Amino acid sequence: MTAEVISLGCRLNLSESESLRGMLAGESELVVINSCAVTSEALRQTRQAIRRARRARPDARLLVTGCAAEIDRAAISAMPEVDGLIANRAKLDPRAWNVAPALPCPAAASQHTRAFIGAQNGCDHACTFCVIPQGRGQSRSRSMAEIAADIDRELVRGVREVVLTGVDLTAWGLDLPDAPRLGALVTSILRACPDLPRLRLSSLDPAEVDDELFGLLTSELRVMPHVHLSLQHGDDLILKRMKRRHLRHDALTLVERLRARRSDMAVGADLIAGFPTEDEAAHQANLAIVRELGIVHGHVFPFSARAHTPAARMPQTPLPAIRARAAELRSAVAAEHARWQQALVGTPLAVLAERDGTGHATNFARVMLPQATPAGSLLTVVPTEIREGLLA
Repeated sequence: MTAEVISLGCRLNLSESESLRGMLAGESELVVINSCAVTSEALRQTRQAIRRARRARPDARLLVTGCAAEIDRAAISAMPEVDGLIANRAKLDPRAWNVAPALPCPAAASQHTRAFIGAQNGCDHACTFCVIPQGRGQSRSRSMAEIAADIDRELVRGVREVVLTGVDLTAWGLDLPDAPRLGALVTSILRACPDLPRLRLSSLDPAEVDDELFGLLTSELRVMPHVHLSLQHGDDLILKRMKRRHLRHDALTLVERLRARRSDMAVGADLIAGFPTEDEAAHQANLAIVRELGIVHGHVFPFSARAHTPAARMPQTPLPAIRARAAELRSAVAAEHARWQQALVGTPLAVLAERDGTGHATNFARVMLPQATPAGSLLTVVPTEIREGLLA
């Protein structure tokens, strides 16, 4: 048996949790909460997960790591259910857990069809709403060789798709010798891992898509036609108050250029509802950019003020307005998603089968598959309808 690792939050946490499971093999009486603190709701869910884990495993040793263990350290450590905290920056160091470094062992078959591979950690920027730099520290890039080695291990285990993740993924390489860009990393992966069928990227900053990366996104068939933008808002004044590095025009231009070269490009985005000083006109600009970009995969976050951030000191939007605007944004994304789904009916889609009877197309559309389709298989599906919210 191995330790039970409960992962909350971002894809980078998912990747790190997989590494923790391998590192803590044999620690059967250990429960690890790999926590999230990106919003107040994420902190609430972390505390809830801690209490639930303690009820389920009253005799286990329960340790907490992740962003909440840094940002809300005093409150988390004071919880009676918690036996200790592991610093976020040390979570993948065996010494922090008092275990021996893992020895090479035969690769076991993966329980997943896709793997999340961390390429970068931390963030050097200072968005006015964000506490993640407090939890993750400065931007740090892993080497091309380390990343390629991780991907090779996953391919041996049967994984068919890799998702590159990071806190600020498009900052990858800026701290390395000669400051290579993310496009150079993607090129290196494709060359080093010729048996990798599908490579997908997690959130991209609209201001930092370099020319090589743009070329790969629009011409390389092994790179999925799916971008998820760290957009945050559709109003320029709000973006400036957030201290983002892009404006509305930058996002619109990037997506227009991507789709001009690759028409099947699907767009996702993170959006914040109810940022301080957001008036109705700014909210309407936020709604409009959903339609203008055709955002079909949306993560909508109701704004929640975090202590010690500049946004917490700005004039706050009333909570009922935040909730109502978040609901409107989700409705706008759902409408774009439904329109997009309908347009895909009758279109051949290359789908990677999951273990639950569904699969994801290259553009991340979710597809219902025939019964007994082997997990991990790649097949072409021509959907004829939308059934239970899925292409089928």
